[in-house]
Amino acid sequence: MEVLINIAVLASGSGTNLQALIDAPDLGGDIGLVLSDRADATALDRARSAGIPTKVLPWDDYGSRSKFSIAIREEVEKRDVELVVLAGFMRVLGNELVGAFSNQILNIHPSLLPAFPGAHAVDQALEHGVKLTGVTVHFVDEEVDHGPIIAQRAVPVLSDDDRDSLHARLQVEEHDLYPKVVAALARGDITVEGRKVRWD
Repeated sequence: MEVLINIAVLASGSGTNLQALIDAPDLGGDIGLVLSDRADATALDRARSAGIPTKVLPWDDYGSRSKFSIAIREEVEKRDVELVVLAGFMRVLGNELVGAFSNQILNIHPSLLPAFPGAHAVDQALEHGVKLTGVTVHFVDEEVDHGPIIAQRAVPVLSDDDRDSLHARLQVEEHDLYPKVVAALARGDITVEGRKVRWD
């Protein structure tokens, strides 16, 4: 009998990538916790509708990245979480969490990293006039959108694109790619050597 890993999802906003994970036919694991830094995050409603336990850790209660990261680590450890998946989580994590879950924390970003890291990748792609952007799934380290790259998909930037239209097409790719990467990692199909990631 296949043993499913326990997954925690961290989200700050609407939770569309969380929903894609919830709806995935084979994620290779069970989402045992959805944690947010915002009590009003729609992602929490999505989790509750799916019967998934939730937890809110407001950033303002901690005052530092270090204390916040320790609080998250304690929450996921007491639930025996093996994989942490960021889904629109808008806080940078410290080594107190990242170090404890090396190559076990995933993020998805709406650009072809290392281009346009940070919170405004879609706007920056449009401002720079690039003809091609995309989405990147990567491991998380202590720097912003910096960890080893697992998978990428290119998305063309059309001449009449605005932020909403480009973001919508990027999300289509995100919602398809992210569950596949999570499932591959859960199955043990992904290995890491330095910054090189192999997906068998």
